[in-house]
Amino acid sequence: MSASDSSTTTDSSSGSTRRRSDATRGTILAAARERFAADGYARATIRAIARDARIDPSMVMRYFGSKEGLFAAAVTLDLRLPDLTRVPRDEVGRTLVTHFLRMWEENGELTAMLRVGVTDQAAAERLQGVFRDQLMPVARQVCPDAEQVPARAGLVAAQVLGVALTRYVLRLPPVVALHHEEVVAWVGPTVQRYLTAPSP
Repeated sequence: MSASDSSTTTDSSSGSTRRRSDATRGTILAAARERFAADGYARATIRAIARDARIDPSMVMRYFGSKEGLFAAAVTLDLRLPDLTRVPRDEVGRTLVTHFLRMWEENGELTAMLRVGVTDQAAAERLQGVFRDQLMPVARQVCPDAEQVPARAGLVAAQVLGVALTRYVLRLPPVVALHHEEVVAWVGPTVQRYLTAPSP
């Protein structure tokens, strides 16, 4: 066999292995999405996901390292943020807080991702990406100074994530006890200031 024939065979074998690897990864992710949706993060197990994917549990660990890593890879989060150009300027803070409260309570994956993101780097990076790619463009719609959009969006993220962490993950009783309208009344003006007030 010539060197060129050997190289062609090696390339073909490498391509075939890569395709099998991608297919296996895709099968695991599909099974994980269904299992996390059905059971939630806490009750879903690597063993159950592997059974659904019809592979050995060790393969799941080989590809994703841990349940946290698998969750971070499997879950796609769309915040479905409102178009703030269609909202009265003095209502953007209240509008965003109202939206986030609804999202946290309707989307169990979002709360699970926050819980996992506190301790898992992959999940933390996924949350960072979600807020960078989805919140910053919305903040850009109303911020008075383009160069401060990242800082302003970051402060909004800190505010809404803080509410979510204390209300839905840590479940601090005084925060849990607040009605939606009270949360919006307290937090909305702060988010409004972060987005629209002149730079301090």
